[in-house]
Amino acid sequence: MCLADIVVFFRLSEEHEQAILEYFRTSICLDADQVQNGNPNLPGLQKLILSIFNRAVDHHQESLGLPTKMFLKVDVESGKLFFKKSKDGPEDKYYVHNKILQLVKSQKMHAKLVIVVETEKEKISRKEFVFDDTKKREGFCQLLQQMKNKHSEKPEPDMITVFIGTWNMGNAGPPHNINSWFQCKGQGKTQDDTADHIPHDFYVIGTQEDPLSEREWADTVKGVLRNITNISFKQVAIHTLWNIRIVVLTKPEHENRISHLFSDSVKTGIANTLGNKGAVGVSFMFNGTSFGFVNSHLTSGSEKKLRRNQNYINILRFLNLGDKKLNPFDITNRFTHLFWLGDLNYRVELPSTDAEYIVTKIKQQQYQELLSKDQLSMERDDGKVFLHFDEEEITFAPTYRFERDTRDKYAYTKAKATGTKYNLPSWCDRVLRKSYPLVHVVCQAYGCTNDIMTSDHSPVFASFEVGVASQFVSKQDPNSAPQGGIQIMNCLATLLTKSKTKFFIEYHSSCLEKTVKTLEGENTEHSDGSIKVWFGSQLTPIISDPEYLLDQHILICVKSTDCDESYGEGCVALRAAQFCYTEFQVALTHHGEKTGVLTGGIQLKTSEGKPTEKLYDFIKVERDDPKPTQLSSQRINFYYCCLGSHRGEDGKSSEMFDNPLYGSMGLSHGRSKDQDHLTDPTFASCKPPDGDPDRPPVPTPRNRSFTYSDAKLQPPTPSTSHPSASKKPVVPSRSEGGMAPNRPRLPAKSRPGMPEPQAPKPRDYRDSSELPSKHRLPARPGQLQAHKDSKGNSSFKFPDEILKSNDTRSFLL
Repeated sequence: MCLADIVVFFRLSEEHEQAILEYFRTSICLDADQVQNGNPNLPGLQKLILSIFNRAVDHHQESLGLPTKMFLKVDVESGKLFFKKSKDGPEDKYYVHNKILQLVKSQKMHAKLVIVVETEKEKISRKEFVFDDTKKREGFCQLLQQMKNKHSEKPEPDMITVFIGTWNMGNAGPPHNINSWFQCKGQGKTQDDTADHIPHDFYVIGTQEDPLSEREWADTVKGVLRNITNISFKQVAIHTLWNIRIVVLTKPEHENRISHLFSDSVKTGIANTLGNKGAVGVSFMFNGTSFGFVNSHLTSGSEKKLRRNQNYINILRFLNLGDKKLNPFDITNRFTHLFWLGDLNYRVELPSTDAEYIVTKIKQQQYQELLSKDQLSMERDDGKVFLHFDEEEITFAPTYRFERDTRDKYAYTKAKATGTKYNLPSWCDRVLRKSYPLVHVVCQAYGCTNDIMTSDHSPVFASFEVGVASQFVSKQDPNSAPQGGIQIMNCLATLLTKSKTKFFIEYHSSCLEKTVKTLEGENTEHSDGSIKVWFGSQLTPIISDPEYLLDQHILICVKSTDCDESYGEGCVALRAAQFCYTEFQVALTHHGEKTGVLTGGIQLKTSEGKPTEKLYDFIKVERDDPKPTQLSSQRINFYYCCLGSHRGEDGKSSEMFDNPLYGSMGLSHGRSKDQDHLTDPTFASCKPPDGDPDRPPVPTPRNRSFTYSDAKLQPPTPSTSHPSASKKPVVPSRSEGGMAPNRPRLPAKSRPGMPEPQAPKPRDYRDSSELPSKHRLPARPGQLQAHKDSKGNSSFKFPDEILKSNDTRSFLL
């Protein structure tokens, strides 16, 4: 076949024709000399033909959707990302830093990365790449983030504010002015006047008995926020189940920080088939932090407390949100921050004859006696619902049941055919939250309005300041940094079960290459019916920099070797082991009930480095204004290559190979993506273990097979005292995973041990004929679809890639 035949057959581009002309100009004479000297190989011609053939094959593979090779070059100094089809070849295309809108890490494929870019025609394009392993993907993300940080005008946020609102609208439209709700004005812990027009980063609004259409309500809320803040907020998601609805709005600048968006609903009405009661939920990733929001309307009636408890359990089991790889964990363990709001319908448990007495106490603003009879508080104290959730102290009047168009009179009687029904004034409308341990979270407002009167419920508001994690950028040379490790020692699980099975532990974390499973543990049966199982683990993180690891959490699941069924889940914060070996104690839960306790010690082996001061660290009032450590910038210009598939603007695939930057580094276990959640760990002081194998007290026995959790476990005595928290509402705190008091604690990099909250008499989580333990909804597709059905389906303003935005300073990882 002659060269001309090859050119015609492959219909070469102008670029390839230039290569042929260059051959005739520079190399053909050299090939002729080779022939004259008796060498028939023609090296110049062979190189040209091979180049043309490879490019033609790549083009053919792209047209068939097959993977092809691709080299990426990140130039931090110039702020450009180059795409190259060969390492030494020309730069086919590049994107300037402000055209790179977002990075989205796949939750299904550990090494897959989607780069969202803005093209020349101001259109959004998604390019998919698959790397050799998660470590290489993380290194590449660090470089892109370093490039963005160098050229962006504003840094990535490490703290945001979230408004949570819940309102049972009573099947009546809203009044003309509902500003007070979004400005946290009214009774209780309210927002200061100076913050009236300061916008939150997110607004999450849950409604029940909502008579409006999705569009009507969304437009109403957007209009109110526009009038208050002069910002046109973007709709992240809206989801409706009958008249139960949740809407999530965000500032336009955050659109490209959001990904992995999901929504779902669960019906808990009659026979669990009617949607007049139930829950709707939305979840997403904000940069490196996972959020979940649940709006629920539970069974009404003062006497139906147990039915409400069962509604809660049903929602836990069947609401399908968050990272699907975390299927051993229910939604209370899947998110860095989970907010639960709604008309929970728990009542004040006093006789109906005390109605006038209750009203008198409310008029005198003496709420404590009534709150001591609040069903939700009592059920939480007994460990039956909302285990390890926190609720800010209630300092506002009951929000139900008012006479409409007034807030001065409670309508606590209702005439029915069966007689007079009493609805005693109660705190039906609530906001609770559950966060991973040792993450920053503080409630700045919690109350209700007193000027919105179209419903028999008052709207409830809550405002939170929460810490978030952005893409980590190491200050160290990854080639010279030592390999890090996470060592979990003397790990003892005390399980409240009589099962004869053997057990192992699964570790899930975004800092691990993949899910890590231990060997089968050693069981020791005790006369009280509990089982103690010993484990030991060594985990290898993707990145060993302490600044990275201290923001990470390890999700723990104790499973049966016989059926792979979970016997308890918990969470440990690596920040607890910031300075030295640290002992921990974590409550294990399953489907919202306590099933045991896990104790052990954790130690980090990290490379040297000082963490950058976070915004919520250096605004503390206890010390002078420390300045954040500045990230050093350096010129990096190299080829970053990887092995995997790339999908271009037209959806075609290409492939990549080896990365010289990380070539000398060994593979590590790492990343199974996403959201962890916590179950209140208690950390002891930094000292080696004393060798006592029976540190946790033995629970009281109960004559029942399978798992039982009838007894209280006594918390260990903390080795060091901790000062009581200040009641200054603006002081940041670290979440203790459900163990904090009503007022959040002051922040700390490492905490001494704290007593574990008691949760008496939870039920046997396996003893339920109504709800088998293995019911799980099918995994949802990777990208949301828009729905328009008003009978409970959802519609979304933008999917994973969100909407195109002019603000391209950030991306989601």
